[in-house]
Amino acid sequence: MARFLTRSFRKVMACAGAVGVVLAAGQVQAAELDLWKQVQKDGVLRCGAAVAAPYVMRDAKSGDYSGYFVDLCKDFGEKVLKVKVQFVDSNWDNLVAGLQSSKWDMAMALNQTPERALAVTFSTPATDYQVSFLVNKDNPKLKDAGNDVASYDKPGVTFAVMSGTAQDKAVSAVIRKGTIMRLPGMDETRLAVMSHRADVLVDASDTNHLFAMSNPDWSKEVMPEPALAKQGVSFGVPRDISAADLQVLNIYLTQRRETGEISALVDKASAAVLAENKASQ
Repeated sequence: MARFLTRSFRKVMACAGAVGVVLAAGQVQAAELDLWKQVQKDGVLRCGAAVAAPYVMRDAKSGDYSGYFVDLCKDFGEKVLKVKVQFVDSNWDNLVAGLQSSKWDMAMALNQTPERALAVTFSTPATDYQVSFLVNKDNPKLKDAGNDVASYDKPGVTFAVMSGTAQDKAVSAVIRKGTIMRLPGMDETRLAVMSHRADVLVDASDTNHLFAMSNPDWSKEVMPEPALAKQGVSFGVPRDISAADLQVLNIYLTQRRETGEISALVDKASAAVLAENKASQ
C-alpha cells in the first residue's frame, strides 16, 4: 500500500510539474509585446529622433524632420502598418531611455552595441557605420599624424564628440593622453573644430565625409586604423517585442537594402545636407 501511494504521489507531482511548465511557457509568450497591433490600434507610429545628418535631420524653422532613417520610418509606418507617423524630439543621451519608458515605439539610427542590446532589441542593420576623424590639415599639432589613433592621442590635443553617441563611447575607450570635449549636438562639435577650440572632430564616417566635402579648403578626413566602432546602424525597438513583429521590420529593411532603395535614400539625404551647407555659406 505504501509503495502504491508513493507511485501515485510521483505521478501527481509529475503531472503538476508538466502543468507548471506549460503555464510558465504561456506566461513567457504572453510577456511578448505585440507592438504593431498596439500601434495600429493607436493609429500612430512614434519614432524617437536624435539629430545626426544624414540619418536624422530637423529644420530649425519649420521643425520638419528629414534624413534617410526618417524616410524609412515614415514609409514603414504609412505603407506597412497603414498608420500616421509622429517624430518625437530627443537627444542621444535619452534615445534608449525614451524607448524603454514607451515615449516612442522605435528609436531611429541606433548603432548596434552590446551595451544597448541589454536594453533594447535591434532590427537588422539598414546601413553600416564606422567612426572617423576630421581635422584641420594646417593644424601644427597634427603635422606628423598618420592614420593610427596614437598619432592623435597626445597631451594638448582635444577631441570634440557628441555626448552619449556611439562615437563618444568609441573614442573614450582609446584616448588616454588627449582631452575629450563632449558637446550636446553636431553643430557644437563642428563649431569647436572650426573655431580651433578642438583639434579633432569625432563622428560617423559618412557624416564627416559630408562635412569635409562642404569645407574642402581646410578639412581632412582620417579613417583610423584599426577601425573604430564598425557597427550596423539599426532601428531600436522595445526589448520585449515579439519575434513575429521583429520579423516584419527585418523583412522590410532587408528588401529595401537589397534592392538599393536605402542607398538611394542615403544619396538623397546627403545631397540635401550639401545643398543646405552650400546655401548657408
